[in-house]
Amino acid sequence: MTHRVSWEHYFMQIAEQVATRSTCERKFVGAVIVRDKMILSTGYNGSIRGLPHCEEAGHEMENGHCIRTVHAEANAIVQAARNGVAIENADIYVTASPCYYCFKLIANAGIKRVYYKDFYRDEHIIKHAKEAGIELIQLSDATEQSS
Repeated sequence: MTHRVSWEHYFMQIAEQVATRSTCERKFVGAVIVRDKMILSTGYNGSIRGLPHCEEAGHEMENGHCIRTVHAEANAIVQAARNGVAIENADIYVTASPCYYCFKLIANAGIKRVYYKDFYRDEHIIKHAKEAGIELIQLSDATEQSS
């Protein structure tokens, strides 16, 4: 009997691969938006379209964070919008939990579940996810198998 990785870990592995395209070396983040086991959109943290990357232009630091890049979740939502792809009632897989700003975009886009690998900096999302009926699910590094 062949064992396969679970759907959740499969999509998280894809998000990890997407993160390899990130253009700010301070944090490599990837996001994949999925509905009914189909990928709708992907995104990674990177500079504004057409502008130089951090490695070329330098970091724009604010409160210890580089703000030059558009976050992975925002880029995935924008990519869906640019291509006319509806993402309501979808799931998003992100290599790091969303910042508060990205969480608000996720909520307003109608995404219902956020799978993340590492918790990243913002506790506000926990309270507001409960209020908005959005599931936050942390995936462990252990590879879960399904048949």
